[in-house]
Amino acid sequence: MNYRQTIPAHLRYTIQDFNRQFPTDDACLEHLKEQRFPGGMAFCEKCRQETKHHRVHGRPVYGCDVCLTQISPMAGTIFEHSSTSLRLWYYAMYLMASTRCGISAKQIQRETGVTYKTAWRMFRQIRSLLSESDMQLEGSAVEMDEMYYGGKAKGRRGRPMRGDKQKMPVVGIVERSTKERVGRVKALATPDVSHDRIVGIAHEYIMPKSIVFTDEYPAYDRLTPRFKKHKRINHSAKVYVMGDVHTNTIEGFWSLVKRGIGGVYHQVSQKYLQSYLNEYSFRYNRRDQGNLIFTSILRRVAELAALPVEAPAQMTPAPTDAF
Repeated sequence: MNYRQTIPAHLRYTIQDFNRQFPTDDACLEHLKEQRFPGGMAFCEKCRQETKHHRVHGRPVYGCDVCLTQISPMAGTIFEHSSTSLRLWYYAMYLMASTRCGISAKQIQRETGVTYKTAWRMFRQIRSLLSESDMQLEGSAVEMDEMYYGGKAKGRRGRPMRGDKQKMPVVGIVERSTKERVGRVKALATPDVSHDRIVGIAHEYIMPKSIVFTDEYPAYDRLTPRFKKHKRINHSAKVYVMGDVHTNTIEGFWSLVKRGIGGVYHQVSQKYLQSYLNEYSFRYNRRDQGNLIFTSILRRVAELAALPVEAPAQMTPAPTDAF
């Protein structure tokens, strides 16, 4: 048995590293400030210019050196108006990033002592950071497939019958990995998997120059004239691989999602299914980052934060490196 560490040293970020970097709420607040306002430089609404800000003693805010107007790094973020410790927020993000299959709100409740309602809300807020709606799949070869999540159809397996309200369709597109980069995935919960729906999703996320691999499902028929090549594998004939023609990459992602949701969350409603798909997709798209997926989530906090005021064009941008 191989007992060696499988994550390269430069991609490791252990709980000891977390405790060392974020021992207190103040350390987390300072990190958040540096992400949003590097060096304490922020646009002051009263001075109408970018000024230096310093921490106000005893409060989670920073005051302008000129007029003392206060700003909060948590304003406009998922932490705003939260009475939960900022370090617990960071710890929840660390745990979510450190596992392939996710972590339940009940586990956070047991580990941190917060109520289940608070833990569930924290994870819902964190998942709101993980959507990548503007992502374009640029791989030369992509696989497209659909899966169905939800209740079991009686007496049969496979695709549900028309009008089935228990099964929730999900369409997935994944790039095949190359030597230069790992393939990324996009998973979308959809009302149906009709021809028009499939073609619309393909046009939005797949480049015309890409080679598209699908199975024999009739909804993919209209993809053939719209892309460079469209290759299909006939699963109904129990053929799963023929040379480079297969959909095993996206099937592997579906397996990860189904096993993860079934084993960790047990059940997800149709209302929140997309947010869980975003969580799994976010980790999958950064699987080459090891434990540093945590830093990617921290960057999303600053990237998606609403600025307290409209800053001028010359305002100093936040750094791309979370550390």
